[in-house]
Amino acid sequence: MTAEERRNLRAFQDYVIKILDPTYILSYMSPWFKDGYSGLYEAIESWDFQTIERLEEYRSLLKRLQPEFKTTVNPKDILPEVSKCLISQECEEIMQVCSNKGLMAGAEKMVECFLRSDKENWPKTLKLALDKEESKFSELWTVDKGAKNIDVKVLEDDEMETSDIQIFYKEESECQNLSQNSCPSSEVSHIYTPVKPRNYQLELALPAKEGKNTIICAPTGCGKTFVSLLICEHHLKNFPQGQKGKVVFFAVQLPVYEQQKSVFSNYFERLGYKVAGVSGATSENVSVKQIVENNDIIILTPQILVNSLKNGTIPSLSVFTLMIFDECHNTGKHHPYNMIMFNYLDQKLGGSSDPLPQVIGLTASVGIGDAKSTAEAVEYICRLCASLDTSVIATVKDNLEELEEIVYKPQKFFRKVESRTTDRFKCIISQLMRETESLAKSIFDEIGTITLEGISQIRNREFGTQKYEQWIVTVQKACTVFQLPDKDEESRICKALFLYTSHLRKYNDALIINEHARMKDALDYLKDFFTNVRAAGFDEIEQDLTRRFEEKLQKLESVSMDPSNENPKLKDLCFILQEEYHLNPESRTILFVKTRALVDALKKWIEENSELSFLKPGILTGRGKTNQNTGMTLPAQKCALDAFRTNGDKKILIATSVADEGIDIAECNLVILYEYVGNVIKMIQTRGRGRARGSKCFLLTSNAVVIEKEKINIYKEKMMNDSISMLQTWNEAVFKEKVLQIQIQEKVIRDSQGKVEPVPDKENKKLLCRKCKAFACYTVDIRVVEECHYTVVGDAFRKCFVSKLHPKPKSFGYFEKRAKIFCARPNCSHDWGIHVKYKIFEIPVIKIESFVVEDIATGAQKLYAKWKDFHFEKIPFDAKEMPK
Repeated sequence: MTAEERRNLRAFQDYVIKILDPTYILSYMSPWFKDGYSGLYEAIESWDFQTIERLEEYRSLLKRLQPEFKTTVNPKDILPEVSKCLISQECEEIMQVCSNKGLMAGAEKMVECFLRSDKENWPKTLKLALDKEESKFSELWTVDKGAKNIDVKVLEDDEMETSDIQIFYKEESECQNLSQNSCPSSEVSHIYTPVKPRNYQLELALPAKEGKNTIICAPTGCGKTFVSLLICEHHLKNFPQGQKGKVVFFAVQLPVYEQQKSVFSNYFERLGYKVAGVSGATSENVSVKQIVENNDIIILTPQILVNSLKNGTIPSLSVFTLMIFDECHNTGKHHPYNMIMFNYLDQKLGGSSDPLPQVIGLTASVGIGDAKSTAEAVEYICRLCASLDTSVIATVKDNLEELEEIVYKPQKFFRKVESRTTDRFKCIISQLMRETESLAKSIFDEIGTITLEGISQIRNREFGTQKYEQWIVTVQKACTVFQLPDKDEESRICKALFLYTSHLRKYNDALIINEHARMKDALDYLKDFFTNVRAAGFDEIEQDLTRRFEEKLQKLESVSMDPSNENPKLKDLCFILQEEYHLNPESRTILFVKTRALVDALKKWIEENSELSFLKPGILTGRGKTNQNTGMTLPAQKCALDAFRTNGDKKILIATSVADEGIDIAECNLVILYEYVGNVIKMIQTRGRGRARGSKCFLLTSNAVVIEKEKINIYKEKMMNDSISMLQTWNEAVFKEKVLQIQIQEKVIRDSQGKVEPVPDKENKKLLCRKCKAFACYTVDIRVVEECHYTVVGDAFRKCFVSKLHPKPKSFGYFEKRAKIFCARPNCSHDWGIHVKYKIFEIPVIKIESFVVEDIATGAQKLYAKWKDFHFEKIPFDAKEMPK
């Protein structure tokens, strides 16, 4: 159908509806439905539209989030992942709109297609696609029911990457020849060529080969993954006759998981071992139990094992003989690594006779937390060792010279640079931001029950800072759960707020570019954004915001072209580059910056600067998507690195924090940190990029506090190394006893915290259908099965629901999912849960979000998203209560 035919059909649709009798044409259309609209076909076949009805809440959420979706999501990137939820014509149309009208218009088209999608799994498929691309929009797209809590930490602008923020670090796959290359154009051989291990790698592997639980702490770039391969091979080959080992390797991030799965497969399959992996992206399509049973080495994202232990799919950690934790310094607080080790430690301290697996941790830096002294640092490291049940920290001592040939520590310099004394560009953009904030505030004035300030805890936010970005995130998260009785009004208000905050985010980004690069680049960034806005939906609010920007455009153009407004920071950066290349024309440089937008801006500045254009800059940005035009795929990253490694003309690589993203960076002799600083772990990883002898590392910043912070990090690194050296002198029995005492203390605290529960309300209450308010059951008839499933005993409840065969029957643990149950009242059919076979019993399992809880005495009604939030007297399931 052409665009003109589609317009005509919409124009005359009322006549079509009046004339056509669907009962006459349904039989002709059904086969076509089956191919294109399978969800609708199934609904018509059974006249059960429950599945399609349940998608309404996601459609409403997507309508609400549409303004943010179109400014942050690149439809081309996620289309391959979500295409199975759309029909082929829609996919073609999305690509056509992207080509003709731009990415924002294409994103709008994609939203329109999702709103029509009849596929039951499209919300989750979209979530997985966003997670895979590390899109910021994923934070707003919540597919878990009841996940409504807004928990955005208030962050000062200069705290974004300091040690009090819990960041999950990622480290490169460092398997010497196993992680090399490559561009899509070159075929990568999967045939493994044996490599002789270096002496320092054998030294790192030795304690683990002796069967000791070990943390291997060694610099980025030295080949820790290769060390883990040596340990695995030794472990698997040295089991007694008739016994077999089973190894599990954990990788926190999906891209690193993919890399490590490939590395382990290439290495071990030639030796006859079976290697497989399960991640969040694949867990629904495979049986974790069978993968674990049928393979020798299993690569997992850690949450998979957490879930499998919880639901009984994996009975205990005793099924494994070796566990390897990549980036093990993350084992703390509520990280999945810690959840796994809680299970391990409960088994160890509970007196179980079942054998426990050997534990190996890999890290570039164990860190020292907030320690202020060596004694505190020792205590911090001991606690990490206790969490991982290790009493050996392996570092390179005997083969340091060889290690330093591979990983050279560059000399570090600090350079304080000047900022602009006056900034007219910032003044104009700040005025536009104040106007946009006022428009957003006026939306709340209309309803009068809540204010823009009241929606976020973040105060004293300053334009052009990371703190302001955090405020925008908080407001947008609040909008996703904002409710009004009038749903149309609710949708209008939320859409308006998303539009205003999306524009504020772009202005904030532009101010950050302006602060560290040229005004011209900041203005180009905004002009590109408003060009895309015009090409997409361009509703009344967008027209008003565009008009306000265009009124200031001439003044902004004038200011940005004025030579007196040149950024003095860039003069200093230019001086350093000229000086270093004068001393060594063959220098290879990596320039680290904070944001992807800055990468683009500095690339343009170098290319357009006659004194620096000879550097021919390449770029390397992370996979995460903060807007449509940035973020590199893994193949694109590898191509950029290959070009930098092999093309002598490309003398500088401008990068974001890819040192944390599992990417192997080629040798360079000059590292420049441009307003870029983090905690001690990040500093060690970044500095590890300068591997060539005689290399230098410059920190350029206009903020004296940043230099001071980096000096503190250097001091902390020394404190960490001194603490590790001290622990290595301890008697191993003393170390083990220290670790055991910490474990016992932590378990007491953990157990006591787990037992602190609200006093249950023993008053009997009613459960009513949330949709039609029909009576369902009393709380006294509810029983708890396997600690987390809820059933209702007695014959009375069976008359309140009807059941239909489950479209996707499945077994898990002692449960066999057989049917779905719905409210029995005519014209309601609200989804209440499932019908299962539990051991030998046929029982309903209900979900609390399907009901309203009514107090019998007062009539007061309350909604609960999760059973754990409903504090009634929970009686365990007892087989004696079941009918014979």
